[in-house]
Amino acid sequence: MANRKEVTNQINSVKNIRQITRAMEMVAAARLRRAEMRIASMRPYAQSLRRLTRRAAAQSGNLNQVPILAQREDVKRVALLLVTGDRGLAGAFNANILRDGLHRRDEIKAEGAEVTFFAVGRRGDGALTFRNLEVKEAWTGFTDRPAFSDARDIGETLASGYVDGDFDRVEVIYNRYVSPLTQHVYQQTMLPVQEAHVVGEGAEDEAGVEPEGELADAHARASWEYEPEPEELLSTLVPEYLNTSLYRILLESAASELGARMTAMRSAAENAETMIDDLTLEMNRVRQAEITQEILEVVGGAEALG
Repeated sequence: MANRKEVTNQINSVKNIRQITRAMEMVAAARLRRAEMRIASMRPYAQSLRRLTRRAAAQSGNLNQVPILAQREDVKRVALLLVTGDRGLAGAFNANILRDGLHRRDEIKAEGAEVTFFAVGRRGDGALTFRNLEVKEAWTGFTDRPAFSDARDIGETLASGYVDGDFDRVEVIYNRYVSPLTQHVYQQTMLPVQEAHVVGEGAEDEAGVEPEGELADAHARASWEYEPEPEELLSTLVPEYLNTSLYRILLESAASELGARMTAMRSAAENAETMIDDLTLEMNRVRQAEITQEILEVVGGAEALG
């Protein structure tokens, strides 16, 4: 059995850990509220851009005339972007992305295509490198507070690779934010846009659902005139849509990371409370054993003198 000093040191150490985890929980909670506001503030622009892109595509005679909209019949190379965080202490936030990314890689290989990895965040880059998997390019240092310029850098790299034929499809795996307690790993096809449900069947309305009834008929009868031509407009709209979508993904991932960290730190603080209670009981038992031993020594000494 440990002595009183050892147990006291353990209690003090756990108390320090509890203090740190409580502080990290409060910081994550405060930053999470700001992240939620950023998601809400950019949503109207993203919805309007999606709607405009879809309408311009509907007026275009041939989408394949736009290089970034060219859809390849034979997919031989796939770019897979994993969106993780720069730091840990966020529960299974990063591990879930890596697990699903490796699973998706196996599925793509089973289809006869090659996979090129891209990564956002030091955790994803480090985990892939540790497994001897080549990362074509990684972006780090901004996952807790991404800017639109970060999304633009990523979008330009992916778009140029797609237009140049370096890969035939672009997919992203990230954590979609639901609530501070819930984040879901989501896989989304970014390019070709036809498979991203922006144009063609399955395209989402600005509210996230397909219009029905009179609203759908009104959309079908609407006549739109574009200057310049739809194809020229789409060559500008689609990269902007790609950058905006990536920015939304980065914001959702940042909010998910903060929510996961807040939950993990709260759980750690609660576990520290439980451990402190257990150690306090152990210290009381140690103190009782020491008192009993001292009493026995006094009694034994008295008997020896008597």
